[in-house]
This record gives sequence, structure tokens and C-alpha cells, in this order.
Amino acid sequence: MTKHTLSFSRGWALPLMFVVAAGALIARQTAPVRRTIPISQWLLLGPLPYRAPAFQSEDPGAAPARERLKFEDMEVAGLRPADNLAFTWHDGSAPRWRPAQAGEEGLTLTGAADFPSCAYLAAYVDVDRWTLLKLTMTGSQAFRVFLDGRPSGIEAGIKNGDDSASADLKLETGKHLLLVKSVHDPDTGPDWTLSAKMILEKPFETARVRISDSPAGPMTISHLLDGPKPVRIAVSADGSLAALTMRRTLPPSDESETWLEIHDVESGRCLQTIRGAGSPSGVQWAPAGRVFSYTTYGKKGGTIRVVDLDGGSNRPVLENVSDLGSHAWSPDGFFLIYSVTEKGPSDRPGVKRVLTMADRQPGWRNRSFLFKLNLKNGARQRLTAGVLSTGSNGFTPDGKRLLVTRSRVDLTQRPYTVTELHEMNLDTLETRALWEGPWLAGAQWVPDGKKLLILGGPSLFGDVGRNNAAGGLPNEYDTQAYLFDPDERKVDPLTKNFDPAVNRAYFNRAENVVYFVVTDRSFVRLYRYDPRSKQFERLFCGVDVIGDFSMARNKPVALYIGSGVSTPPQSYAIDLKKKASRLFLDPGREDFDSVEFGRVETWSFKNKAGVAIDGRIYFPPDFDPNRKYPLIVNYYGGTSPVTRDFGGRYPLNYYAAQGYIVYVLQPSGATGFGQAFSSLHVNDWGQIVADEIIDGVTKFLKEHEYADPERIGCIGASFGGFMTMLLQARSNLFATAIAHAGISSIASYWGEGYWGYLYSAYATANSFPWNRKDLYISQSPLYNADKISTPLLLLHGSVDTNVPPGESTQLFTALKLLGREVEYIQILDQNHHIMTYNKRILWTKTIIAWFDRWLKRQPQWWNELYPPLLTRNEKEDGR
Repeated sequence: MTKHTLSFSRGWALPLMFVVAAGALIARQTAPVRRTIPISQWLLLGPLPYRAPAFQSEDPGAAPARERLKFEDMEVAGLRPADNLAFTWHDGSAPRWRPAQAGEEGLTLTGAADFPSCAYLAAYVDVDRWTLLKLTMTGSQAFRVFLDGRPSGIEAGIKNGDDSASADLKLETGKHLLLVKSVHDPDTGPDWTLSAKMILEKPFETARVRISDSPAGPMTISHLLDGPKPVRIAVSADGSLAALTMRRTLPPSDESETWLEIHDVESGRCLQTIRGAGSPSGVQWAPAGRVFSYTTYGKKGGTIRVVDLDGGSNRPVLENVSDLGSHAWSPDGFFLIYSVTEKGPSDRPGVKRVLTMADRQPGWRNRSFLFKLNLKNGARQRLTAGVLSTGSNGFTPDGKRLLVTRSRVDLTQRPYTVTELHEMNLDTLETRALWEGPWLAGAQWVPDGKKLLILGGPSLFGDVGRNNAAGGLPNEYDTQAYLFDPDERKVDPLTKNFDPAVNRAYFNRAENVVYFVVTDRSFVRLYRYDPRSKQFERLFCGVDVIGDFSMARNKPVALYIGSGVSTPPQSYAIDLKKKASRLFLDPGREDFDSVEFGRVETWSFKNKAGVAIDGRIYFPPDFDPNRKYPLIVNYYGGTSPVTRDFGGRYPLNYYAAQGYIVYVLQPSGATGFGQAFSSLHVNDWGQIVADEIIDGVTKFLKEHEYADPERIGCIGASFGGFMTMLLQARSNLFATAIAHAGISSIASYWGEGYWGYLYSAYATANSFPWNRKDLYISQSPLYNADKISTPLLLLHGSVDTNVPPGESTQLFTALKLLGREVEYIQILDQNHHIMTYNKRILWTKTIIAWFDRWLKRQPQWWNELYPPLLTRNEKEDGR
């Protein structure tokens, strides 16, 4: 019995009854705080007939109930029961899930009298925070419990007296499926009851727990990563057929599957599927007919196969070629041009002689060359050789000449590479130099075969393409389009006065117009350009962001993969003549039918120069304007905006689904807003951007009372990771921050990252550590580490070749020595992007758990992922 001592002042005496009551009250207060929630709302499938297997009686030691529970009659992983949803049982019947309400004694079922029966119960449990709870299940018959498609460790009824089981369950924020499989054995009697309850103890007793029979709920990580997704699209010459490259993960493994689907564009019907070893890729349609080619790769090399849909054939035309690259059809369909990579010279064993900065990259010494394959007789011809790699940029319309590119190192001028354009006569293999210089992004012949449509930076042809009202150097990442006549050396800068940045260009020979896929502020859109009127026209495509894009050769039809802020990738067709687009394939529809997205709104503010800085807000699905929410601020701050595509490595919808307001802003320096805007990135390294982020968040808080000014976090990656680090040295606005692959020392990144010096050729033009210490030192977070007091999480792939892990290691070392709150998580064997399936899941959970720890004051999830550890020295120091 607990002993309690009461003290009284000023001689007050209390009646005995009151003393006893007070003692009982104190006992209740010191006892564990707990909350019990019975599960009374279920979805029921069954009871269903469960015939015993033949010859089971021959095994006297068999435990029928256990065997029936262990055997999975349905695929539990990925199951999403819903009211009235049918399921095909093994006897051909199609029972439906239906609601079932449990009483005080639980749920009572009725089994068959002469053979075993099976039933499934499903309940959805929605929690608003990471929660640890105990689930207790009781039943008069054998049962087994699954949580989110995996065994929970709760099963009972296997032996006499074994009618109850419990286990601690760890539920992440969001909706979870509780699935119970129960088997009724008529030999044990007619009784068949099931009941369940959840017990929450401190500090989880205040968690909002909702139980329902509906799968509708917020987005989860599995929504983001699992299920089939279109990744590439190619349209036939007549625009009637689509070749879709599809991909899906294969959880719980880290493996994935890639396959091809051929669809009728008009109906969307799948005509053929190509699966198997080698992951088919690189689809190319023949210039006429229902014929296409694709590539597979195996241990012996690459193989090109040609499929004739009318003839029903699928045959290899080139087999087992080591280091086979891409290929393309000739305009007449008689031959293919393909590339092969040849290994470069090696150093003597045990040493690496670095010839130039790029020589640190694996495979840099290898060279790629072009070959010709005659499809009629299989004859092969080598087209190029030499000391430089050669690439093909397409044919002249008559198919007699090939546009060939070569690149060479030139350390005397930015960006330290020079690209050569050559015209090759395919009969004689004679070449003619057409152009050479820096900043080239792509080139192709226009239909007249006399001019080139060239993409490149504003300085590609000197000052011809520049439109930088602010003066100074332009941002060469702001890709422009030009028409170039190599004979007369005349240049027409098509997009000089067009603000969006060009991603891809397609010259349509039937219409004699150009179609541009462009970054237009935070959108990726399609524009039509008429060279005669010199006018741009935007085509409405029904999506926020166009991904892969393919234009038919002989018809005014194009296909594309598109997505939006709350729309997963889908496949669309657009009639370019009628300017009408339509959805023709939505492979993720079933996976996202029950997902509830919060709304997304645009919000902008004026910076100190009076320029509008675009942004958008992601709201939780159950947003309540009368509540105060923690705020996550996301940005990149480098040369491109954070576009409005779905998901991605930093899934803003998922962050919002975790109960956060997410504010994304597009600071100065990004492409897609015009050259004057993008040029502000050059030789700035975050000064303008940091001020705009701080100014923008401050104004955001004033205009949005639902955002809690005491609970603001920020996150960015790569250049955005650098911005996260720099912001903490410039402001105490944030309660916590996350930097993934951030740059802490501009000088070490410049020299050590594989592409550091190349990026600096754009971002710090003509500025080096020896002549601009104000940039390389003063703007580096490492040299301002003593100003950082915000709790900071550093994330980095352990083999990052873009931004080396040392950039996080240096700042971690500094902040540790300064006694600041910092954590450093390396994701092993991952490069700049976290791609391995299970590691990406853990990495995403790490981000949310860190924000929960500091912005929701809920450290339990973080401590579960990363339990507190003390080293011997820390123990001796008393830490």
C-alpha cells in the first residue's frame, strides 16, 4: 500500500473521510495514465467455407487451426477493404465486405455446423502522431492479426485455453489497416466471438485515435513509392499507339520491376505487354507502320529487339553487345544508328593518375562511338572513331546526313568544355564542321535540312541571346532556343524575350512550327511557336508538370506523362491541331482512390526590390483554420524552381499529411522567370536568397494566423541544404532545420565534388577561392558555425559524389565542438539521391521524426529510430 503524507497549515483539521478521499485522489494521480479504446466498428468478409485439405487426417500431429491460419487465402499486403467491395473466393463465389458492429461482448459470428469456416475482419486505425499502444485480441476461435499487411505477432486459439493475445504496436502518423483472420472449427462448438481493444499509456493517452471502416485517409509512404507508375512514353509515327515503360517496386525487397505496355491511344486499351529479364527500355518507333524497337541488357551485353505488331514477331536484330548504348531509326526505316562505349586506358595497378578534374569520375576515360546496322541483312558499319566520344543528334529529313556532336575539355574558358557540331555524310563518312563553342544543350535539323534548332545558354552565340536587364553575367542554366544557319552563320534567338526556360524542343515538319516543353515559373508547360509570326501560344495540357514527352512523326499528336501538386503521374494525349488534351491511362487510380489530399494554394510576396516571389501552401487534409499548426518551409534556392510535380524525393503532400503546413517559395535566381530574374543567382551564393526566405517567412506568419511562429522548421537539399545551413547562421527564426547533402564550405565543394567546379563555372562565374574570399569563405556556413544555435539535422548519402559527405562532416564537427544541438545521419551506400527502396523509406521517416521531435514536441518516434547512445567518454564526462 502506498503511504501518503498530508500537511496542513494554520492548524486546519480535516474530517477523516476527506483525508481518505484525498489520499485516493493522489493514488489515482500517481498511477499510470492510460486510456482504453474498444474496437467496435469492423468490416466483415465471410464467414466463408473452408474445406479441409485432402489426406489431412493422415497426420495425427497436425494442428488444423494453425495450418489454416498460416495459409494466406488472399494477398494481405496492399489489401484495402471497403464497404461492398467484392472478393473472389477460391470456390468462385464473390462475397463482399460489409460493415459489422461489435457489442459489449465483441462480435458474434455464425460458422457452418459440418465444416470449418473462415472470416476476415478489417478496421482502419487513424492516429495523429507516432503512437505506441497495446492491442489485445480475444476470441473463442483461432485468430491471427495483421497490421498494414504484415503479421503483428498476435495470434491465439491454437490450443485449449489460448483465447487471448496482446502485443505492443507502433503506429506512425496516418491510417493503418488492422486485419484479423479467424477460423471456426465446428468440432469445438458453435461459439465464435471476437473482441479487440487498444490501451494507450502516457505520453500517448492524448493521441487522437479514430477507428473506421473506410480506407479513405491521408497519403502514406507506400502511396508515394509503391504501385505501377509510367516513367517513359513513346508514340508511333501515325499517333495511334503508345509504348509505355512502366515501373513498380517489389516490397518488402529493394528490387523493382520494369516492363513495356503497348496501348491504343484512342481507347487506352492495352494491346501487348512485354516483361521478362533485361528490363526492356529505350523504345523507338519505326518511321512508319506498327513496328518498334527496344533494348534489353543481360550478363553478355545489350540486345536490340524489333517488334512487328501486325506480323506478331519479336526478334533480336543485334545481340549481346558489350556496353551497348542508345539507338535510333533512319527516316526510311532501313537501318539503325546505335552507340557502343569502349573502355579507356587504365593506370598501372595500385595507382590512379588523375589527368584532369573530370578524370576522377568512373568511366570518364571511356569513349562512345557510332555504328550503323542494316536491318535487311544485319550488316554493321563503324561510323566514328578518334580520341573524343561522338553522339548522334538525328538525321536530315532525307536520311543522308547525320548531326554528330563531340565534346572536349577546355580549361581556358567557362564552362571548361567545348562542344563541336559536325555533319556526317552517311555514304562517304566525310564530315563538315558546323559550329563549336560552350553552353550547348542540344541541336537538331529543322525540316528544310538547312538550319539547326539549337538549345543552349544565353551566351551560346555571344550577346545575341542575352536579355538581362539587371546587367552582369547571365545564368547559363536558363536555356534558350535559336535557329542557326551554318552556311550563312546567321542566328535567330527565338526565346530571347520569352521568360520560360526551354527544356526540350520539337520541330513539327507537318505544321512547320516548334513545340517547346518549358519550365514556366513552378510549372512545366507546352508552348507552340510559329517562326513566321514569331508568336508563342500556350497549349493547355491538364497537368501542372509535363514529364516525358513524345511527338508523332506523321500526325499532329503528342503523348506525355504529367502530374500535379495532388495528381500522381498519368498518361495523356493531345491533338495538336485541335489543341485538346485528354487522359488516356491512369495506372495509379486504384491506389489513390481513397487518398485524401489537403488543398494547395498559391501565395506570393514582394521582395525588397518590389519583385513578386512566388510560393504555394500545402494544407493537411483535415485542416482547421482555428488551430495552430507547425510550419515546414521548403526551398531550393539554386538555379531551378521547386516545380509542382507530384511526390518526388521531398514529398510535400506527405509532409502535410503528417499534420504540417508546408510553405514552398521560389527565391530569386531560379530559371523559368526570365533572364533578369535567373541572373541574380550568378556570384551570389545565397545572399539574396537567404534574405528573401527570411522576409517571406516573416510575412507569411503575419498573414496566416494558423501557422505557429514558435514551431517553424525548414528543409532543403544540395544547394537547398547549403541554404538551410546558411539560414541558421543568419537568423533564429527557425525552431529546427534539416539539410540534406548541404554544402558547408563552398571552396571544398568547388574542388572536391565531381561537378563542383563545373557548377561554379555557372554559379560563380570567373570567381575563385583566391580572388573572391567574400564568397568562398564569408558565405560558407562552416566559417559561420559559431552563429548557428538552431537544432540541426544533417543527412547525407555516404558515397555522394556530387556533394561529398565531408560537407556535412565538417559542419557536424564544428557544431559538436561548439556544443550545439546537431545530429548527423549518413545513409549508407547511397549517392546524392536516396534511391534504394527501404533506405528511402527510413530516410523519409527520419525527416518527419526529426520535425515531430522539435516542432510537435514529440521525441518518441525519433528515439525509436535512433535510441539515445552514450559513449564511454561521454559517460565519464557526465554527459
